[in-house]
Parts: sequence; structure tokens; C-alpha cells
Amino acid sequence: MSDVSKTVQKWHASFSKGTDFDSWGQLVEAVDEYHILARQLQKEVQSTNSSDFTEDQKKTLGKFATCLEMRSASLQCSQPTEDFKLEDLKTLEPIIKNILTYNKEFPFDVQPVPLRKILAPGEEENLELEEEEDAAAGAGSAETFPSQVPGTLLPRLPSEPGMTLLTLRIDKIGLKDAGQCIDPYMTISVKDVNGIDVNPVQDTPLATRKEDTYIHFSVDVEVQRHVEKLPKGAAIFFEFKHYKPKKRFTSTKCFAFMEMDEIKPGPIVIELYRKPTDYKRKKLQLMTKKPLYLHLHQTLHKDS
Repeated sequence: MSDVSKTVQKWHASFSKGTDFDSWGQLVEAVDEYHILARQLQKEVQSTNSSDFTEDQKKTLGKFATCLEMRSASLQCSQPTEDFKLEDLKTLEPIIKNILTYNKEFPFDVQPVPLRKILAPGEEENLELEEEEDAAAGAGSAETFPSQVPGTLLPRLPSEPGMTLLTLRIDKIGLKDAGQCIDPYMTISVKDVNGIDVNPVQDTPLATRKEDTYIHFSVDVEVQRHVEKLPKGAAIFFEFKHYKPKKRFTSTKCFAFMEMDEIKPGPIVIELYRKPTDYKRKKLQLMTKKPLYLHLHQTLHKDS
């Protein structure tokens, strides 16, 4: 079996796994699997040195990734307006299974996710030094962002007797060049002391607006593990990302983190650090000496 056939086989297996979770009502696991597959497909679509797929096949893969994102968004919406049903998604199975020979019209009128390179943490360091000239609007202007990016936020876990769940509200982030950031969003992860993921990684939707030196998110993030089950020495990371049109990729600008002893109800303001994200927290460099921070609000839910 050729490498490309093996890749397609893996995609099909991932799709089946996700739809199985979905049909069993395991929504958190389904969303996680859909996001993993969508990112793999988008990576293939964006690859410029791969000749495994034709341009038409890449367009189909891009549309398939969009449908995965739409289904994920439906599962995460408490009151979905345009519900993309599991039955709709399942009709696409022959496409992912037979992508190498599929030559029909795509059954849904969707567009591929815009061509943007999403780099792994630190990967952009090889391509760029931080460039401040990627200016969009001038700093200080108020601007509302389009909400076309659904994000990958997950619903709150079911409560368990005696266990505590944590909701983090991301209010805003202070940046001296807030007005220049294009399509900003935040990636939230929980890492153990060795920098290994403890929970599924989540992306917020695009920020709601920017004003002066602040970018406002006003979004709730549900930590996907009971507080009591978080490993000793773990930390919650917040990576601020934005799009660089000249480079055509999404870059991490800075990051912040919260340690376990900082989990307590109410508002919290945490410092920003320079990229690349240091998940082991060994070589931290403050982003700025100015009083600019990430503003959060914590809510603890305990089932007695």
C-alpha cells in the first residue's frame, strides 16, 4: 500500500472514530476527533510541496474540513441556529474513503477554510523575527472582528459529587499594538510539569473587538478536567495568536499561564511572556515592562 493510501486510510479511520463518538453522545471526544482530522486535512490542503493530491482533490479536502468544523460548532452550541447534523456529515464518508478517485460535485455548498498556515508553537521562529510592521488598522482605533472562525471550545464536563470544575472567562488582553493585530484568537491548553498536554487543546473564536491597547474576547473556556484531577505542577496556558498577511501564516505573539495555586474564584490578572511558548516554564521573558496583562475571571463549580 502506498504512503498516500495509508494517509487516506488513517483519515477515514479518524472520521469513523469521530462519528462513532458523535452517535454515542460522547460530544467532547467527537469534537476533539473532528478538530484533529480537520487540521490534518487543512495541513494537506496548504502543503505546497506535496503532489499526492490534485488541486481539485485539495479543494474537496478543504470543504470536508469545513464540514467537520461546522459539525463541531453545532455540538458546542447550546442553541444552534444552522445545525449541521450527524446524518449530513455521514453522507460525506464515501468522499474521505475514496478521495483519490472521487470526482463528483461536493454535496454541500461550503467553502474551504481560508488558506492560512497554522504553525506549531515555536515553528515560526525559524521563519521570522517578530515584525511589527504587519499593520492593519492604526493602534487606538475601535474595530469589531468578523466571527467567521467558530473556535474549538468544548462544553462543560458533567458534574461529579465532591469534584470542582473551572470556567475561565477571558475578558481582554493588553498589548501596545492591539490595533495592528489581525484575526486574533487565543489557544488554551493545560500542560503537566513536562509540558505534555493533560486536556484537549481549545481555541477561542476570533476576538470580539479591539479598543485602544486592549483586545476583548469576553468568552468562557471550560477546563476539561476536574480541578482535583489536575496533576501536581500543571499549568493552564493562554497563547495569543494573530494572522500575518505578508507571511500568510498564523503566529503566536505572546503567552501567559496560570499555575494551580492561582485557581480561586474571582478576577485575576496575569503577566504576558515573549514567544516561543515555554511549556516547561524554564526560560521566561516578560513581553513588556509596561502594565499590560491578560485579564481573566474564574468561576468554580462544585457539586456537593
